[in-house]
Amino acid sequence: MYRIITNILKVILKMRGAFIIVNKENLPKNPGYIIACTHRGWVDVVALGAAILPEQIHFMAKKELFRNALFSRFLTAINAFPVDRKNPGTSSIRVPIQLLKNGKNVGIFPSGTRTSEEAPLKRGAVTIAKMGKVPIVPAAYSGPTNLKELFTNKKIKIIIGNPLIFEYESNNRHEIDDNTTRLSEVFRALEKSIN
Repeated sequence: MYRIITNILKVILKMRGAFIIVNKENLPKNPGYIIACTHRGWVDVVALGAAILPEQIHFMAKKELFRNALFSRFLTAINAFPVDRKNPGTSSIRVPIQLLKNGKNVGIFPSGTRTSEEAPLKRGAVTIAKMGKVPIVPAAYSGPTNLKELFTNKKIKIIIGNPLIFEYESNNRHEIDDNTTRLSEVFRALEKSIN
C-alpha cells in the first residue's frame, strides 16, 4: 500500500512542476538508517517519501494526528507511527529502534515542528541513531509548505547529504548534544546549498 500511495503522490508532485532530487546516490545501499529532514510543512513529508522511492520510510508522527480514524488509517498505510511529543518515554524510542533493527528506514524531523523559522533541534534523532547503531542521512527540503503553495509554480527540491556516523565514547548527554549541534550545522549547510 505504501508504494502505491507514494508513487501516486510522486506523479502528482511531478505533474505540478519541477521535482528535483539532488544527491540521491548518498543514500546508503542497505536499508536500516535514519533519514532526518528539515521540516517546513506537510508537503516535505510527502516529497521526502517520494524522493527516496523505491526505499520506504517509517515516519514518526505526533499522536494527535491519529485521533481521526480515517486519517489514522491513511497514516498507518504510509508507514507512520504515533509518538507522544509531550511525554516522550521509552516507547518513543523503542518503536523506531525495533524498525531499524528489522532493516527499516525511519524518518525524523528533528525540529519536531513545522516552522518557517529555524527551530532548535531535538535530540531524538541522534539518541535513536546511537541506540540503534545506525547512520543518520541528513536531508533538506525547499518548496511549497501548504496546499495553497502547492498550486503555484514553486519548485520542490530535496537535497540529500552524506550519511553521518557519530562516534560515542560514553553514555553522557554532552555527546548527544554535541552531535545534535553537528547535525544542525549540516542542515544549515544543506539549506544554504539548496536555495
